[in-house]
Amino acid sequence: MNPPIEISPATEADLEEILAIEQASFPTPWSRELFLRELDLAISRNLVARGTERVADTVSGYMFFWFVAGEGQLQRIAVRQDLRRAGIADRLMEGMLGLCAQEDVTRVMLEVRRSNEAAIGLYRKWGFQRTGTRRGYYPETGEDALLMEWNAP
Repeated sequence: MNPPIEISPATEADLEEILAIEQASFPTPWSRELFLRELDLAISRNLVARGTERVADTVSGYMFFWFVAGEGQLQRIAVRQDLRRAGIADRLMEGMLGLCAQEDVTRVMLEVRRSNEAAIGLYRKWGFQRTGTRRGYYPETGEDALLMEWNAP
């Protein structure tokens, strides 16, 4: 039997593992200082995932997002490369949308690289719709960002 994936708020104690995932996941990773700021920011919400069939009590993924005036903005989501396709991102999305219901957030927006088909598929699965494009949004590559939005049913 697979151990359950546990979702809980991120803490400063999780940062080393979060930073390792961040470095492996993004061409322009966030710094420790930026994550620390997010942990202290009143509008910021954050989640970590722990536990799969291969790991027990280590961070396997994380998500940082903002809630402002009834709207959300997904800032960051990443899963350890060796644990992708194990349902971790789905559990993080479930956690975020559960918090949306608790905090009366009725819309969540995000930007995603046009080339990130796995992420686009995840967001579509959870009801996000494409709403536009930001041309050349990612400065390190000049790649476009797709704008996507979720609205509460």
